[in-house]
Amino acid sequence: MTAVQFGVLGPLAVTTDAGEPVVVPGTKVRALLADLLTNRNRVVSADRLIDDLWGEDSPANPAGALQVRVSQLRKALNDAEPGARDLVESRPPGYLLRVEAIDADRFGDLARCTDVDRLTEALALWRGDAYADVADAEFVRAEATRLAEQRLAVHERRAEARLARGEHDLVAADLAELVARHPLREGLRAVQLRALYAAGRQSEALDSYTDLRDRLADELGLDPAPELVALHRRILEQDADLSAPPTATTTRDNLPAQLDELIGRAEALSELRTLLPRQRLVTLVGPGGVGKTRLAIEAARTVPGGVRMVELAPLPAGDLGIAERVLGALDVRESPGTNLSAVDRLVAALRQRHLLLVLDNCEHVIEPVAELVARLLRDVPGLSVLATSREPLGLTGELLWDVPPLSVPGDGDLDTVRRSAAARLFAARAAAQQRGFRLDARTAPAVAQLCCRLDGLPLALELAATRVRALGVRGVVQRLDDRFRLLATQQRDVPPRQRTLTAVIGWSWDLLDEADRLALARLAVFGGGCTPEAAERVCGSDLDTLARLVDRSLVVLDDAGAAPRYRLLESVAAFCLDRLADADAVRARHAAYYTGLAEHADPGLRGAEQQRWLAVLDAETANLRAALDNGGGLRLAVALSWYWYLRGRFTEARRALATRGDEEQEARSAPWRVGFALLQGDEIRPADVRAAVAGGSDERAAWFAANAVIDHSDLTLAAELLPTTVTDPWTEAAVLSSRARIAHAMGDQGALESAATRSAALFAKLGDRWGRLVATEWVGGLADMRGEHERAAALYREGLRWAEELALWPQVGSTLSWLAWLAVQTRDYAQGRELAERAYQLALEQATPSAIVFAQMSLALAARRDGKLDVAVTHLSHLVEQGRAEPCPALYLPLVLVELGYAVEQDGDPDAALALHVEAFEAAEAIASTRDTIGPLEGMASAVRSPEAAARLLGAAAAARLVTRSPASPTERDEIDRVAERLLAVLGRERFDALVADGMELSPSEARAQL
Repeated sequence: MTAVQFGVLGPLAVTTDAGEPVVVPGTKVRALLADLLTNRNRVVSADRLIDDLWGEDSPANPAGALQVRVSQLRKALNDAEPGARDLVESRPPGYLLRVEAIDADRFGDLARCTDVDRLTEALALWRGDAYADVADAEFVRAEATRLAEQRLAVHERRAEARLARGEHDLVAADLAELVARHPLREGLRAVQLRALYAAGRQSEALDSYTDLRDRLADELGLDPAPELVALHRRILEQDADLSAPPTATTTRDNLPAQLDELIGRAEALSELRTLLPRQRLVTLVGPGGVGKTRLAIEAARTVPGGVRMVELAPLPAGDLGIAERVLGALDVRESPGTNLSAVDRLVAALRQRHLLLVLDNCEHVIEPVAELVARLLRDVPGLSVLATSREPLGLTGELLWDVPPLSVPGDGDLDTVRRSAAARLFAARAAAQQRGFRLDARTAPAVAQLCCRLDGLPLALELAATRVRALGVRGVVQRLDDRFRLLATQQRDVPPRQRTLTAVIGWSWDLLDEADRLALARLAVFGGGCTPEAAERVCGSDLDTLARLVDRSLVVLDDAGAAPRYRLLESVAAFCLDRLADADAVRARHAAYYTGLAEHADPGLRGAEQQRWLAVLDAETANLRAALDNGGGLRLAVALSWYWYLRGRFTEARRALATRGDEEQEARSAPWRVGFALLQGDEIRPADVRAAVAGGSDERAAWFAANAVIDHSDLTLAAELLPTTVTDPWTEAAVLSSRARIAHAMGDQGALESAATRSAALFAKLGDRWGRLVATEWVGGLADMRGEHERAAALYREGLRWAEELALWPQVGSTLSWLAWLAVQTRDYAQGRELAERAYQLALEQATPSAIVFAQMSLALAARRDGKLDVAVTHLSHLVEQGRAEPCPALYLPLVLVELGYAVEQDGDPDAALALHVEAFEAAEAIASTRDTIGPLEGMASAVRSPEAAARLLGAAAAARLVTRSPASPTERDEIDRVAERLLAVLGRERFDALVADGMELSPSEARAQL
């Protein structure tokens, strides 16, 4: 039976077995189809169909009108899929539609499953409301209602299953919109309450229950079901069985994981979650310690689409490197040939994305942030920004959202205090410090007084709560008296950020003994936190000291990563830096420690522990930058050079390497300076490159500079500069990978095989996955040359996995382009285009010139063979123009000229095509690549008007393929066969074979000369 797919989970949809859409014309014909689908595989009487379609407005000849609509439906089906007209059968007393494939039945089958993946697959079938374009018709209402109810039930069951897996944060976020659309559905509410409570959001769970209870009473005059009442009671009692099961933390984007409940901000969250999807720039403003950052994180957590948070607090005041900070948060790396500014690279990376960018702590860099945000909002239509700052950005379209302190109780009445958000926050944090603490009639007056004295500032309340265990709540209030009498003066010589928090932090500071004060002040020199070892080496702080400071909430322990890290709150760090007596000595130890760490990590980046050391240095980025400024100098810059290369931070590397040092450091840094300059597209004289390499003693740095020369297509200079005598296996493997790269460009398969396989073996022995990825690229290139396309694809798929695991995004794009190339060579043009589009998008985001070229080539090849000449010509023309402008002949120029020649010929201009193929041949000769002359010879044969000359050119190309061991790929064979068939029709078999044989006696240059 002819297969046709029907869809009712959304607007009516019909597709062929191949996935092509079937156009069903006319409102009545679509209504007829809907009626038959609701009764699929059952006979529907003609009378009922007439009544459903026309009701009381039936035509003069209703039976005839129905027959016309049936005929139109049959024709639409049959036009799209021959034989499909038979799906609509005439059966007394009406008609039957035979349906074998419909999304509603597939949904029903999946809905009976219990695992999350199947239930997710079921929900993914929905494209909107069931029967959306005929939903008003009475005859579909029951079916549509049944499906909608089943859909909600699947949502509930999937949410239950995800809760069992520990995904309470995500479930709570995902159910918010669903509950808003179905506020009276108690099953959904029950799951939401459990998810919110398990996610540590007890107050939101209680608010949701209150909302349901009020709605039921107001709209239906009912009370919640007994099960919900019982669940509400368990939440109030903090039933341990409702807590989240132990599970691996699931983090959305790069937002920090939620460590405790956000109290008192339910209304603010609701308003912000409504604003963010429709407002492009929202700035949360308010005093320090009011909770802007935490509110921004929780509001962003449920925003659909991508979210990236950028912490600006570690930057010095007025720092202009905001764009680089954002690029780092987006994981966008610099790549060889990049010469765009950081802002331009950021715009390129974001231009095609839909993203919410959270910029945290803008006040000390307000001017550069405002300038960057204005540019991004103007040039990136899919971007929205949520900023936190103590002052507005001052931009057109900015929506200021004032974050107020938490509400404080008006008096000491217990009920009044319990309704206060500030009191609830203080009580929750105090109870966490002292298990016996309760907010009751005895403690309520003191809590009310404390909340008012602290202005309802969350940070101040949380710091005060840490002292309840030692002083009791009344003792805390008594201790605040003198401090807040001073602050009531509002001294104008105190910075705004300290007018409230200085007293709170100073009070906590006074409670520390001298050793703890010294340790806390020294911890303030770290940026982005530190490990226990770093704290001990730089500050002399042991674990007991750190533990005491964590207990006092002056230091935050973050154990979400591979190793625990200690950090100070921003305001605490600023307070402590002002009291650091031995700042110069501490900063010197800080620089020495991180210089030692970088030097220790450097060899680890070239072996089996590469991924671990990358993660270590990633976590210490802020400290490494601070160390560079505080004495690390050129020694530290050289130690970090390979890390910067792996992470694509070329501008940062060049800036650090520009630091001056002693004679030995200058010599060690020279090859790195030259290499990074070349990678960013700078033109450097060969003599300067030779001098930089000759003056250094580091063979790895010498290799780095020589390898960078290859990007400029100067293969002779690169081969000259590569070290010939090496002392360690890693450098040997790296040099061999560069020689393989040169051999691939020259078409020298013998040298390519020897160098690439040896390089891959050495890197595999060392366990260096970056190295294996690079070597595998050229082993795969050799397989591609030899026509071993399946083997090449397998190698590149493995390389893709390595690149993704190491987060080497430029290499991910390059590997995708290789896979796209192979798909095109094996005639899988749809797959080639899909892979090339992914590679192109990634290359644009990363602003990687070489990857952009490769992706454009693959896109153009797939488009031309798929009949999309305009797309192919656009990409190829751009590449040709770019390649012609390079000082050395671009290695890719012969190929793109040949492809453009074929496209021009297909468009009806063989003379212009011939000129392009001749230019391609000359470009191949310029780079001394015999293999690259083959494509131009075959292209000339396709375009030249003389059939005799064309046959000889085919013969010369065939001979060159034999010499270079480069068999034609399936797609190249198609081009050759197309030309051969045309020539056979003109010359005949005997004459054609004779001319091809003559051509096989010619060298490529001799064959070219006959034109």
